[in-house]
Order: sequence, then C-alpha cells, then structure tokens
Amino acid sequence: MIADKVIQGILDRFAEVNRLMSTPEIAVDVRRLTELGREHASLRSVVGAIEAWRRLVSERADLEELVATEEDGDLVRLARSELADIEARLPAEEEALRLKLLPRNPEDRKDAIVEIRAGTGGDEACLFAGDLYRLYSRFAETKGWKVELIDVSDGPQGGYKEIVFSVSGEDAFGTMKYESGVHRVQRVPATEASGRIHTSAATVAVLPEAEEVDVAIHPNDLKIDVYRSSGPGGQSVNTTDSAVRITHLPTGLVVTCQDEKSQLKNKDKALRVLRARLYELELEKRESERSEARRSMVSTGDRSAKIRTYNWPQGRVTDHRLEGDDKNHPLERVVDGELDAIINALRTAENADRLARL
Repeated sequence: MIADKVIQGILDRFAEVNRLMSTPEIAVDVRRLTELGREHASLRSVVGAIEAWRRLVSERADLEELVATEEDGDLVRLARSELADIEARLPAEEEALRLKLLPRNPEDRKDAIVEIRAGTGGDEACLFAGDLYRLYSRFAETKGWKVELIDVSDGPQGGYKEIVFSVSGEDAFGTMKYESGVHRVQRVPATEASGRIHTSAATVAVLPEAEEVDVAIHPNDLKIDVYRSSGPGGQSVNTTDSAVRITHLPTGLVVTCQDEKSQLKNKDKALRVLRARLYELELEKRESERSEARRSMVSTGDRSAKIRTYNWPQGRVTDHRLEGDDKNHPLERVVDGELDAIINALRTAENADRLARL
C-alpha cells in the first residue's frame, strides 16, 4: 500500500512549485526558474499518476457500497462487472505510481561526458573503441541528442586509443550511465590475416556534466600548458599552439583537448571535462558503493571484468547484468545504435531492486 503521507508530500511540493514559479522574484531569476520548470515537469507526471490511481480507488469504493446496499438486479450485476475490472487494473496502476514515486537521481537530468578507452587487445581494441563511438553517435541521433567531440587520440590502424565527447539532451546522463563499464568484443579483426578470432576490450566511463554552479574551480589550482596539435603519424593539424593540457593540482587530474583550432575553445572543452570529473569525485565521496563499482568497472580494461560482450561469429550481444530473455540481443541492431531494449531492461531491473527495498 502506498503511504498517504508520501502522496501528500508530493502534492504539497507540486503546489509549492506552482506558487514559486508565479512569484516576481523567481520570474527574473532565469537559473532558478529553469530549475523549478524541470521539477514542475517531473512532478506533473507523478501528480497525474496519483490522480488516476485515486480515481480508481474512489470508483472502487463507490461500487463496493452499491453492491453492498442494493438488491440484486441489472444495476448490481453491472456494478459487480465494473468492480471486477477495477480490481484487475488497480495493481498495475499502483505499481506504475510506486515507480514514479521513487526519488530520481538529480544527476540523471544532466548532460553526459563519455570517455571511451581502448583496453586489452592492441590495435583491435582501438578499432572496437571506434565501433563503440559510432554506436553511441547513432543512438544519440535517434534520441535527438547532440554529440560534441572533445578530445581524440587515434589508433595506429584506425579507431581510437581514447575518445572523449559530450552528449546533450533530455535525460542524457540518466540513459547513458548504464554504459559505464568494460565492453568485450569477440571477432576476427581486420588486422588478422589468419582468420583467428580475437577477444579485445574497451572501457566506457559516463560522467554527469557539471555546471559551473556545481563545481568551483579556482584558477590557482590549475596548471595550463599549451602546445601544437598533432594528428595521426605526427602530422601537424595547425601551426599554432592551440592544444591545451590542464592539470588540476589538488587532485592530479589531467585533461587535454586539441580538437578545435582555437586555443580558447580547447580550453573551454577541457574545463568541461575537468569539471565533470571533479563532480564525479564529489559524488563518489557521498556514494561509496557507487565509487567502488565504477572503479571496478573501468579501472583496467581487462577482458575478465566485463559488463557486455559483442560476439560477431554468433551475431549476438550479451549484457552480463541481465538475465533470461533480456540478456541477449541481435548484434547488428545494437551496433547500429538500437540500445533502447538493453537500457530499458537495465532500468527495469534497477527499479525492481529499488522497489524491493522500499
């Protein structure tokens, strides 16, 4: 049974947000108005579910009273039929409402910074990192999200040793966060002449993109180096010192960016990545379990520490966090960017676990 105080708390907050959004002082505060607008949209969906559930509960009470007080007849038989229909619908309505009442992670609404690094497997791991980037680019396109390249280190035979990019759009981090971990590939690489199947790996780290108000970076804490950008084989991308390397002295974090021809743009992009990494460090301090899980997922890129396997010979992608029919998916669809089935299954499993702990 859903606690009345939980429902009333949601309704009270919705009324308070409505009141705040109509006040003159909030109307001129763009940042605060944007925050309240997002909260209002989220709460409106929950309030709608509460109202639908309450209507059914009220109708059930009315029908039960009618059946209990009226003599048998056509009206009572109709009431019994409607009552049976409501009894059948109520559990699903209540379950849907319980899911909506689960507190949302505030980071889920943020944009995402995605880092892909080649792991075990040499040149083939670099090629696989390239495949993952194309996969996520296509997935983002289906969502109407914007992908912006931040930094690239090319692989000797193609693909990437490392690629960092941002994904901007509704619930970008809340959706992409399930991709954090080690991804393993089994196939005959383009670099293999004998036709032997190789197993390689790449790591994916997905960070919530922090805004300036989330993380304060003091200029005195930064060491900023500029140097000449270079492409594959050491070729100069341009003739100015536009590439930027930022070292955050208190933590030792190092971020580089050379994608843009403008030093200022490269610096801005590097600061975005640094801000996201510092924000993640702060979140990890508050969530020790999440910290341990993330470290184990992306620390080494070793083939044995995996969340998903892409098996080319069998045409199958296996997500090792799922069970039953949700575990395996068609390879061709997944590498073409069709990730919704996997992510929805992971989100459902996560919600079921959270509901069990309520």
